[in-house]
Amino acid sequence: MTDTLTKTAAANAPINDTRKAELLSKQVKHIDIRSFDARPIVDAMSDMSFTSRDLGRATKIYNDMLADKDCTVVLVIAGSTSAGGCMDLYAELVRNNMVDCIVATGATIVDMDFFEGLGHKHYQALEVPDDDTLRSLYIDRIYDTYIDEEQLQDCDFTINKIAESLEPKPYSSRAFIREMGKYLVEHGKKDNSLVKLAYEHDVPIFCPAFVDSSAGFGLVKHQVDAAKEGRPYMVLDAIADFRELTEIKIQAGTTGLLMIGGGVPKNFIQDTVVCAEILGHEDVEVHKYAVQITVADVRDGACSSSTLQEAASWGKVNTGIEQMVFAEAGSVMPLLASDAYHRGHWKDRAKRGWAKLFA
Repeated sequence: MTDTLTKTAAANAPINDTRKAELLSKQVKHIDIRSFDARPIVDAMSDMSFTSRDLGRATKIYNDMLADKDCTVVLVIAGSTSAGGCMDLYAELVRNNMVDCIVATGATIVDMDFFEGLGHKHYQALEVPDDDTLRSLYIDRIYDTYIDEEQLQDCDFTINKIAESLEPKPYSSRAFIREMGKYLVEHGKKDNSLVKLAYEHDVPIFCPAFVDSSAGFGLVKHQVDAAKEGRPYMVLDAIADFRELTEIKIQAGTTGLLMIGGGVPKNFIQDTVVCAEILGHEDVEVHKYAVQITVADVRDGACSSSTLQEAASWGKVNTGIEQMVFAEAGSVMPLLASDAYHRGHWKDRAKRGWAKLFA
């Protein structure tokens, strides 16, 4: 696969391997929330004002979720914090029973976590030449972070390989991602993979826009190749995603949302309350706790920027226990997560194992 890719690039211009190696010389190191205790600084920030106090209250709400014996905690991720150094942070939340369900973008799960689970890396962009130069070197850029496109295509082809191995039938994104976790258990190169740990701990992962990621290329190839050969192929069932996630909400009762970014994952998990009502569960609880960390501007009317107070008008979130934190998540999530880890409410939590609901 790599040889084919190299030949394709060479048709235009040879890849300068020396220059590429220079640009991909410093790996992103993912923060370890166990290695420092953020409680003192979060406590101090709680006595400040502005975003500092917002973070203090958001951290308290997350700790309250963990301390609530009846609460199912849903981690919601959009954006590129995994590539930027928070990947192991999210993995530790799963490993230590600090989240029970995950709703995320396909990029978070595939292009970032599964990608590193295969042994690949993200790199700091210590310099940013013009992006045409990066393209000629097969380097993809996420702001100040680099990915080797040749390695990313290995991820695409691995997704294709998994799809080819499955029985040709409809799968929710949760069911397919579980197969990805199983693959990493058998073939992965990284123990601290969110996808792998979620598989091992029965934490379901939903990606409502799954094909809008590196997975899409591998799945399209699977479908096209199968169609050419006249054989059936697997498909993703987006309706099953919504049904399964709503079923978790119905069964869980009390829920808390820890949301990084916004977009489709944010709206998808919030809509489970409305969906449950439509299915006849009029006694379903709104999400009791909610925290969102975002830099989105509320004035554009988009879902990513809509406040949690606004969500209450739709009957999705409790207005009493919510907090918006307007900050770049990579700068505040390590503090929130480290604080919660060291306060230790997770030690007394029962495991939900929501993935077993669909076994």
